[in-house]
Amino acid sequence: MATQHHADPVRVGRAANELRPVTLERDVASYAEGSCLVSFGATRVLCTASVEDGVPGWRRGRGEGWLTAEYAMLPRATKTRTNRERGQIGGRTQEIQRLIGRSVRAMLDDFAWGEFTLKVDCDVLQADGGTRTAAITGASVAVYDAFAWMVAQGKLKRTPVKRRVAGVSVGVIKGEARLDLEYIEDVVAYVDMNVVTSSEGRFVEVQGTGENGTFDRAELSTLLDLATKGLVELDALQRAALGL
Repeated sequence: MATQHHADPVRVGRAANELRPVTLERDVASYAEGSCLVSFGATRVLCTASVEDGVPGWRRGRGEGWLTAEYAMLPRATKTRTNRERGQIGGRTQEIQRLIGRSVRAMLDDFAWGEFTLKVDCDVLQADGGTRTAAITGASVAVYDAFAWMVAQGKLKRTPVKRRVAGVSVGVIKGEARLDLEYIEDVVAYVDMNVVTSSEGRFVEVQGTGENGTFDRAELSTLLDLATKGLVELDALQRAALGL
């Protein structure tokens, strides 16, 4: 079993409360209205935000826009090749792209920007744990820039973005709470949690699971505090990348 091969990994090079090295590189996709290549250690995700005229049928006639997200992992993003999901996407992919969609929509208070759709694509180039939280962090930057492009092009008078969002993973490995799990930590975590907050410090989503055990209220508080520390740091990195 994989959990035996990677049993109780020792974290090398960073403390339990440290993020991996994080980079946010903007404007990496020339044709996208907004784009960001985000890296959390060895995990790398290309996030693009595309502006399209029109909205889904169920939103037509309201004068409102829509914001949605898709997620995919390239075949050699992992150590062994995985098949592309064609036609029918898997349950994990559906779950992740819904999480990303909910998270980036939390950047807005409403959709009153006219009948435009913003489509966010998050493609994992290399996976070493935390792909969904890295995707959310990078997608926030891409969405921010896409709306800024719409304002610059005269499509909107002002950006509807009210805040940014970022995500990070936390977990418990052999009794120790750790921030921003690598794959070898994630697969053996007793407790695994993904936390998304806004730049206002409010929670957008908390997904916590006792993967190989259970956790009590005190441990939950410890994990949330640890995640919050990392998310404050990620917000600062987003501000720096965007020149805010």
